[in-house]
Amino acid sequence: MTTDKKQIKTALISVFHKDGLEEILARLHGDGVKFLSTGGTQAFIESLGYPCTKVEELTSYPSILGGRVKTLHPKVFGGILARRDNEGDHSQMEQYDIPEIDLVVVDLYPFEQTVASGASEQDIIEKIDIGGISLIRAAAKNFQDVVIVPSKAEYPLLLDILNAQGASTTLEQRRQLAKRAFGVSSHYDSAIHAWF
Repeated sequence: MTTDKKQIKTALISVFHKDGLEEILARLHGDGVKFLSTGGTQAFIESLGYPCTKVEELTSYPSILGGRVKTLHPKVFGGILARRDNEGDHSQMEQYDIPEIDLVVVDLYPFEQTVASGASEQDIIEKIDIGGISLIRAAAKNFQDVVIVPSKAEYPLLLDILNAQGASTTLEQRRQLAKRAFGVSSHYDSAIHAWF
């Protein structure tokens, strides 16, 4: 069993909507948390004056296929899925230079809103999030060690935690956020299934 309280040292933030992030970023930065991000989110974080490492710098691989593949890489998913108390995982992280990622904040592409807008089939298909939903599932699976914030709806909860106890979480808090995360992924996939 892992230690109950976990410190957040590195956060991967990849969101569609940026509103509501400012206070969270300020609090995390104030507690010394390092940021990893992609594209527009990375530019947003830097526009607020915070240093942010591009995922492409971590992976040594560019965003490809018109942005369809950005975070889908072993250095990202290894950093999320690695069990911190597993010596084999720890050894492989060192071997492949994989950093631990302790917090994942995701806001998925707005699939339902795109369908409701009367968009074309191609536009709707492009709003089927792949990387984001994969990040949510990976972080939720590893709730023993990783915090998942799966949508804007959980921003206030994360901010309450940060304000109350700094950049750390309890196992129960991580478990509750993981439960919410699987609810988000289930709803999202159900909406896609219904559209098809």
